[in-house]
Amino acid sequence: MANIVIRPGWHQPEWLVTRESAFLNRRAFLQQLGFASAGLLGAAGIETAQAASADSTNRAKGTGAAPPPGRYPAQRNSEFNPNSALTNEKVAGRYNNFCEFSLGKDVYRYVDKFVTAPWPVRIGGLVEKPMTLDAMELVELFGLEERVYRLRCVEAWAMIVPWTGFPFSKLLEKASPKPEAKFVRFETFNRPDQAPGMAKVPDYPWPYFEGLRLDEAMNPLTLVATGIYSKPLPAQHGAPIRLVVPWKYGYKSIKSIVKIEVVAKQPKTFWETLQPEEYPFESNVNPNVPHPRWSQATERMIDSGDRVKTHLYNGYGNYVAHLYPKT
Repeated sequence: MANIVIRPGWHQPEWLVTRESAFLNRRAFLQQLGFASAGLLGAAGIETAQAASADSTNRAKGTGAAPPPGRYPAQRNSEFNPNSALTNEKVAGRYNNFCEFSLGKDVYRYVDKFVTAPWPVRIGGLVEKPMTLDAMELVELFGLEERVYRLRCVEAWAMIVPWTGFPFSKLLEKASPKPEAKFVRFETFNRPDQAPGMAKVPDYPWPYFEGLRLDEAMNPLTLVATGIYSKPLPAQHGAPIRLVVPWKYGYKSIKSIVKIEVVAKQPKTFWETLQPEEYPFESNVNPNVPHPRWSQATERMIDSGDRVKTHLYNGYGNYVAHLYPKT
């Protein structure tokens, strides 16, 4: 915990403030990046205005932007459509880890003040094309698909859920990492006025931060999720945009992302900073490596209560085993 800087509740990072010049030149900026035609830009502008209107109306209720029409449900990717029963949607929505809101699993009870639109996401660091785009713009720019993934928590419980999103590699490729880039660092919001759990543990190094190796981030499995169960993400699942890294323990799949930074050196992560012996940087699902306080050989399905065997890399070895030749 040495040298950890705890930011005051009113703190807002400078990068969250949109510069006037960037705002005025947004259309030219997007066209320069080669994202879309004027028609797409016009549609994005209309949807952004609609989102702002919805946000001003519903801010007190904690709701966010209306999703772009026709985006949900997205077509399911047949490669990620296992012959397994999905976890009950209501159970999955009421059994979550999101310590910004609650240290218990009842996160859904504490998200009513959380505002998710507008939601600028900054992509920077060692990239040729740094950018700041709203979460709804990312949906428009990269499209959506549905994938059914297993999610394994380090606490030895699990669920099987359908995520809607796009491969993170698409975003990284558009930003164009520089040759010296080796890792990706992610950061979430810092809003203690909207997230009551942050005030309960003020000594934690807020805001939450995570990291991946660049090759892990570029893996086809790594997903930027904007929806679940064929609908936009609710707050307790990480609205409006989160990461899903299915071969790693759940805390690696950071929620409510506001900043993505490509870096040369391995970044520290939130739980690694607090308890490095229990939550190392890699954190791949591995039934042969127990947590210091419990076994990882099996897992409990949260809706049925069934105890099932845990598989190396959460069963995704065909996709990721080559990344870890010493395992």
